[in-house]
Amino acid sequence: MYISSAFDSGNIEVLKCEHPEAIELKIRRDHNSDFFQWFHFKLVTAGAERHIITLKDVDQAAYPKGWEHYHAMASYDREEWFRVPTEFNGKDLVLRFTPEQETVYFAYFVPYSWERHLDLLQWAQQSAWVQQEHLGETLDGREMSLLVIGEPSPEKRNIWVIGRQHPGESMAEWFIEGLLEHLLNDDEPVSRELLEQAVFYVVPNMNPDGSVRGHLRTNAAGVNLNREWATPSLERSPEVFHVLKKMDEVGVDCFLDVHGDEAIPYNFVAGCEGIPSYNERHKALEEAFKAAYARATPEFQDEFGYDKDAPGQANMTVACAAVGERFKCLSYTIEMPFKDNDNIPDPYAGWNDVRSRQFGRDTLKAVYEVLEQLR
Repeated sequence: MYISSAFDSGNIEVLKCEHPEAIELKIRRDHNSDFFQWFHFKLVTAGAERHIITLKDVDQAAYPKGWEHYHAMASYDREEWFRVPTEFNGKDLVLRFTPEQETVYFAYFVPYSWERHLDLLQWAQQSAWVQQEHLGETLDGREMSLLVIGEPSPEKRNIWVIGRQHPGESMAEWFIEGLLEHLLNDDEPVSRELLEQAVFYVVPNMNPDGSVRGHLRTNAAGVNLNREWATPSLERSPEVFHVLKKMDEVGVDCFLDVHGDEAIPYNFVAGCEGIPSYNERHKALEEAFKAAYARATPEFQDEFGYDKDAPGQANMTVACAAVGERFKCLSYTIEMPFKDNDNIPDPYAGWNDVRSRQFGRDTLKAVYEVLEQLR
């Protein structure tokens, strides 16, 4: 037997690998950080016999409740991913699986590779609506890329969508891929109307270094980018620095920051209730968007989610709050599950890449409904 994570977004340490029913592994922490939860590895094995794979000490991970009722994902071809029987015993995560082929990949969620990210940028660039801009470089020297979709003009709304501030939340880039496919489809009337009235500024991957390194939550310096929006710097958080600089240049009327939540098995949004300038207009705009989202797709709900911040108590280092306050705009964090949407469960795949892409497409319907209210 052989286990490897020596590839894009790979993350695992091998402790024991002599017998199929006694494999012991450990998830590597983010560089310069105590965060860990993302895993991605390849198993090479000879026989079609039961394998018991134990990920040790996951009770010390960033979000231990994320393991409850969680099932790991696996794939033979790295295209179709499915869930495998998984148990959290309070300390370790135990996978029980009988391979049907010689090699199989396992991951915390369906990976979104750096190569696919580059392909997405070049695919989008083929549209006459799209201009690709280079904003700057990350600490590891990777490019920060922005897709500008539509013809900018003062009367148009500026819609910003970013994903993967936390690199292990790969569902965010699947979401953005689906959103782009829908937005750039000339046969979609909603998309045509949106681009007549708005310009989209899309950053599919806010954290290229963390994505390639196999991090859960941080960049190459071990910094959580979603706590850098008050005072980003080129030394710690160039990713946020470059994006915020561009936001200041063009303005923001709507901001959607796409994430994944380890513990909560639902799709939901978190807003700006705690920012200093929050008022009745902002509240009405948020309520209109949530109502439109619920009409757009049954995958969305507003019963389960995070507790709302008390007035004036928002964490202003978080993107949603910082952007909402800076630009007095509709600003939401969109959260998707690592497990499943318990309102519409799928025992085979749970929440996955396919559903994330569809959720991204459906989000455009909600944006369209509130477009005229954004100013």
